Amino acid sequence: MIFTPTLVWLSAVLLFLAPAVNLVWRGGTGYCFFALAALGIGALFVNRRTPGYFKALQTYGWYTAAMLAFMVSIGLQQLVNGYWLPRQFDALSRFMLALVVFLLLRQLPSRALRMIGWGCAAGGLAVGVWALMDRPQGGWNGTSRLSNYYTNAIPFGDTALLLAFLSLFTLGWDDLRDWRPFAIKILALLGGGYASYLSGTRGGWLALPVFLVLLGAQYRWFTQRKRLITALLALSLCLAALFSTGRIEQRVVDASTDIALLNQGDAYTSIGLRLQLWQASWHLFTKHPVYGIGKGRLMQSLRDMAQNGEVKAEIVNERAHSDFFSTLAEMGTVGVLCLFLFYFGISVYFWRNRQANDPAIRAAAYSGLAVSTSTIIFGLTIDVLVPIMVTVLLALLSATFLAMIDARKREIAQAECGTA
Repeated sequence: MIFTPTLVWLSAVLLFLAPAVNLVWRGGTGYCFFALAALGIGALFVNRRTPGYFKALQTYGWYTAAMLAFMVSIGLQQLVNGYWLPRQFDALSRFMLALVVFLLLRQLPSRALRMIGWGCAAGGLAVGVWALMDRPQGGWNGTSRLSNYYTNAIPFGDTALLLAFLSLFTLGWDDLRDWRPFAIKILALLGGGYASYLSGTRGGWLALPVFLVLLGAQYRWFTQRKRLITALLALSLCLAALFSTGRIEQRVVDASTDIALLNQGDAYTSIGLRLQLWQASWHLFTKHPVYGIGKGRLMQSLRDMAQNGEVKAEIVNERAHSDFFSTLAEMGTVGVLCLFLFYFGISVYFWRNRQANDPAIRAAAYSGLAVSTSTIIFGLTIDVLVPIMVTVLLALLSATFLAMIDARKREIAQAECGTA
């Protein structure tokens, strides 16, 4: 197989830049991803006759199916229903291209793939600096929410939180005896966490307990009583400090107020409108249970329902504020099966390798689980699989972490053969 030092170096640089610029440069992650995809297509062409080059697609069959499921299903849906909306392929096409990137990255030395961890740390630091620079006149208060100029606060805060914690997950493949990587990645955690905090994304914060459990499992906090007690005390102090801040108190009060008003019959709150949107999505599903109303047709369908007096005009929206309910309404049972296949395919191989003895494999497995579980949790209250800046990052992260596992297994096998 032909992989020159220049190709390895360029791929490593792109892996670093892609997550580093996600929240501070519009389209930056996409440019890096397409550059990697172009390198992957070139490598595919050069090595197309190399025995075993495509075998990984079969070895990781569930991952392959997950990356293709939505693209195939949407194509069939538009063919069967006789309409053509090419825009609906845009964001999800990144997952299909991730297969080409994966085939490239799995052949590279694992040391080059470690740059993705430093890229996540740089992304956390960058968004932390953004939070400091974007401070409004008079300072932050309970109503102002941090975002950037090309997305809203929810995906911004969710992504910042993910990058922050990936800095710690990927620390597992660094030299833990060296304090410098630890210090840098702790700063990245603080920077990304601060940005997420200022964004006020309540739904994204639901991933915090999952991240902490995964970190505890990765670094074996739960194997010794002293470690467990120390970890619980530290986490309790951190959570107590966070919940004592005005911003989180305000967001909790807002949620409680919304629920109270909803119980009193006032459905025009943030939570109330979202529940109505989900109910309308379910209603559309009952009318079109197999293939849904069609990907990209939710807003028009809701508008028609509002004109007929079936729903309130305030809930007319392009998305259902939930990956599940958007998929349910637009793609029916077939779409929901694709969604569950996607969740399974981006999780199963990381789960199987989570107990590996090799630090790099273990770190990659838990990093992958952090990506997949957060995708599911974030998708409960927002459409994760719609913004291109999000889908391209998810596609790259999942492909790289899986490639790290595969590359390390190959390197270990080669080392064992060399010493035999």
